[in-house]
Amino acid sequence: MSAGEQEPRHFYVGVDVGTGSVRAALVDQKGILRAFAEHPIKEWEPQCNHHEQSSEDIWAACCVVTKKVVQGIELSLIRGLGFDATCSLVVLDKHFHPLPVNREGDPHRNIIMWLDHRAVSQVHRINGTKHSVLQYVGGVMSVEMQAPKLLWLKENLRETCWDKAGHFFDLPDFLSWKATGVTARSLCTLVCKWTYSAETGWHDSFWKTIGLEDFVADNYSKIGNQVLPPGVSLGNGLSPEAAKDLGLPPGIAVASSLIDAHAGGLGVIGADVRGHGLVCEGQPMTSRLAVICGTSSCHMGISKDPIFVPGIWGPYFSAMVPGLWLNEGGQSVTGKLIDHVVQGHAAFPELQAKATARCQSVYAYLNSHLDLIKKAQPMGFLTVDLHVWPDFHGNRSPLADLTLKGMVTGLKLSQDLDDLAILYLATIQAIAFGTRHIIETMEAAGHSLSTLFLCGGLSKNPLFVQMHADITGMPVVLSQEVESVLVGAAILGACASGDFASVQEAMARMSRAGNVVLPRGEDKRYYDKKYQVFLKLVEHQKAYAAIMQGN
Repeated sequence: MSAGEQEPRHFYVGVDVGTGSVRAALVDQKGILRAFAEHPIKEWEPQCNHHEQSSEDIWAACCVVTKKVVQGIELSLIRGLGFDATCSLVVLDKHFHPLPVNREGDPHRNIIMWLDHRAVSQVHRINGTKHSVLQYVGGVMSVEMQAPKLLWLKENLRETCWDKAGHFFDLPDFLSWKATGVTARSLCTLVCKWTYSAETGWHDSFWKTIGLEDFVADNYSKIGNQVLPPGVSLGNGLSPEAAKDLGLPPGIAVASSLIDAHAGGLGVIGADVRGHGLVCEGQPMTSRLAVICGTSSCHMGISKDPIFVPGIWGPYFSAMVPGLWLNEGGQSVTGKLIDHVVQGHAAFPELQAKATARCQSVYAYLNSHLDLIKKAQPMGFLTVDLHVWPDFHGNRSPLADLTLKGMVTGLKLSQDLDDLAILYLATIQAIAFGTRHIIETMEAAGHSLSTLFLCGGLSKNPLFVQMHADITGMPVVLSQEVESVLVGAAILGACASGDFASVQEAMARMSRAGNVVLPRGEDKRYYDKKYQVFLKLVEHQKAYAAIMQGN
């Protein structure tokens, strides 16, 4: 290549399947999004705590968005494809056809979603075994993981689903199979949601103890006996059939996948922060906490050696960044909670009308409305008498208690727009206090954290970002590319293509820091006091439960 000749530009496609939509992006070698598309996906809730989706509907949406992002691009420049998705459970028969995960027998609905809480009794029994694998999920397994859901299917849908099943996939692995015909599972999904160990493999005694010895008997063929690290190229690449569906060239590299939050972590945690004056610039990547905040939130911390943190999932070896251990905290509802609180308020129709008249989102309008009513005091002080405990869908971390409920104290009779705005603010603060609770628990166990790296839908809300900085006392780094989850998925495709020697190299080259939001130290004493109230709320809730359960 001559000195004046530029290296040909390579592109990668990242596909992200979230809770309510599928998104795709065309990303170049520098991690810059060149095209973006989004398409909604269906969700069914046939009864309380049952949440279902369709793998056929999701794949169709993947095809729509992928075709859109490659329009007008010379297809020969597309080198790789990476998928990430929610950790939902996909059930197929021996011929790879959908099976029903519902009592209605509808095979179209063949996915138990990540947020489904139908398997409460099963998870209690699993946790009652005190099996050694539980130490790798913070001591207590979550109802959102796959083992309790599998046990529920065996105990409740034996004839229509369990006995006919040939394959149980985590949704990210279903997508990579659909693209390649390769049934290999990602180390990320199996380690984080299925109790697989990167070092010792499956634990036969665990599956036998909980009543799922079926998997042991068939050498785990239904749930995965070929396991690959994220970013590894699968088989012969994109199959001709899938290439036609997706509008991509057949044979391009398809990567072993990631869970969506982990793709977000991959997309932000290695960002280049030079020139921002941050303390983490001179520290190892283990000083960073990636917070992926959308419908729910995940808190990703990595370490050189395994750290066992009560109520925090992991340590998982090589589940996100190869060669490093991962601890994953989380909040079961964050974006979903804010929507629930705002949309359920009596003043919501007025808010909607005023936001529409200004061509704003309801949240942009609320943020500006809070600016109007704060007067001379700092905005955060508007909630001095209003406190929220945010676990409306149970606590994922660090208490790992799915029985916890939401709490609000300080309500008045008025229900005007001011009240809605202040309740919205208190809810965002409660979510940030939950993050602080997770951070303090991780640090007490041995993590040393100095900086938050935020991505996901809620990171686009400046109030949400500022409250996380103020309440944790840590600077918040936002990615230069807002869609960090899609960058993470594209990084997988870039690694699979061979254009980068390692995931770490791709992270360093394809992710960079954008805006930095610093904590406002003058508010620290106020938030320290509100945090004391926050912890009192759950203490009181447990005391109330003890009273009601007493004789």
